[in-house]
This record gives sequence, C-alpha cells and structure tokens, in this order.
Amino acid sequence: MSEQDTIQNTSTPQTRSSIANDLRNLGLTEGMTVLVHSSMSTLGWVCGGPVAVIQALQDVLTPSGTLIMPAHSANVSDPAEWGNPPVPEAWWETIREEMPAFDPQITPAFFMGKIVDTFLTFPDVKRSYHPVSSFAAWGKHQDQIIGTHSLDNSLGEDSPLARIYDLHGHVLLLGIGYDNNTSMHLGEYRAGHMPVITKSSPVFENGKKVWRTFSDLEFDEERFPAIGEAFEKEHHVSLGKIGDAEARLMSQPAIVDYTASYLQG
Repeated sequence: MSEQDTIQNTSTPQTRSSIANDLRNLGLTEGMTVLVHSSMSTLGWVCGGPVAVIQALQDVLTPSGTLIMPAHSANVSDPAEWGNPPVPEAWWETIREEMPAFDPQITPAFFMGKIVDTFLTFPDVKRSYHPVSSFAAWGKHQDQIIGTHSLDNSLGEDSPLARIYDLHGHVLLLGIGYDNNTSMHLGEYRAGHMPVITKSSPVFENGKKVWRTFSDLEFDEERFPAIGEAFEKEHHVSLGKIGDAEARLMSQPAIVDYTASYLQG
C-alpha cells in the first residue's frame, strides 16, 4: 500500500502517544516482558512511522520491562535449502563461498517487517547469536533472554523463547495472526512429535567464517491458526485495536503449553 493510500484509509493520524494509550488499554503495563510480532502496514498512518511505534512500546514498558522482537535471517543459510525462490544449483558453490557470516551487528533481518528493521538500529538493543533465528531485545532482562542461543534447536529450550517462558512473559500480535506466533514453535519442541532436519549456515569462529551444520525441527506453522482459535475459547486473550490494527495480548507460557498439549492430542 502506498503512503497516499495509507493516509486515505486512516481516519485519524496515529502518534506515539495515541499508540501508547492503545497499548495500555490492551493490557500492556510497565515492567512487562513482551515478545512483539508486528505488521506496520496494518496500523494506519503513523506520525513518525516505525520509530514512533517502538518508542510507544518503550514508553509503556519503561526500562523496567523488556521488549523483544524476532530478527530472523532465513537467507543466511545453505542455498540448497532455499525454495522461495530457489536459485540455480550452478550458483550454490559461489553463494557458499561468498555469503557473509552472520554478524548480529550488521546482518539484516529477512522479511521481518519495518518495525523489526528499525528496532535493530535503536540504541541499547542487543541481538542473540543465531544465524537464522535470532531475537533482538531491549530492557531489564535483555541479557538473560538473548545471552545464550544454541545453534541446534533454534527455538527450543536453549533459545530466547524458553527464557521468555521462564520470565512469565507475554506475546503481542500487532496486526498479524497466530501463523506468525513464533512462541508456538517452543510448544512443537515440547510436544515431541516433530521430525528433525539438518541445516547449515555461515558463522564466525575465532574471527573466521566457517559453515556449521545444526539440527532443528521441521516446523509446521500452518496448524497455528486453528490452535490459536481453540486457545482463545479456553484462555484469556486481550483483544483490541492498536491504531487501526487488530491486536492480541496473551500469556506466552499459556500459548506454549496449550500448543504442546494440542499437538500431543
């Protein structure tokens, strides 16, 4: 959607203060630990764009809270794994030779949205070290959340998702649905039924780029919308509007546990 279309489709301008008020009305509070999944285009026209959205989140949480966003970079991977779009097999060796190793300071997130891209530029934001499934965090518990992130099982027990679970954190879906609710992947690990696959990515070791192979689950987020719909019938989810966007705020441990139980049948 163009800037002009966004303006025409927005009844009133969204601002840092109006978004903060909407977040408080939804249930976000000072000191909360929250993982945010977002779509900037759903909010309507925002004065200040993604900067204002992030500042509003920080205003509500304050430094006593913790703001986390997924900063995944699925393209920092073996080109043989790529399917959307694939590249010619004749290119694979060149790509493997030339692909920069993951660097949390400069590697961009890949198709994670404007809010995440902007969050990565904010002062005092730190990013976990995983070439594909990193998370960025700001606030009180950022070091605990992103300090250790295992190469294997990137969204499992040694990932930021499990640390958010330990902290009784929350998930905010801002203009997007359960199919983007990454915490539900932790439920897939705990269900114990998912097939295991092998992946590889370039990382730094002793200052040099090396390709490392690691194991992970073959995720299946296509089931998440149905799980989310069932979850909302049994658990409290705060529903509301942030700007023009539909938003959901929920307990992260609750959605993780429910996902694991659902998948176990």
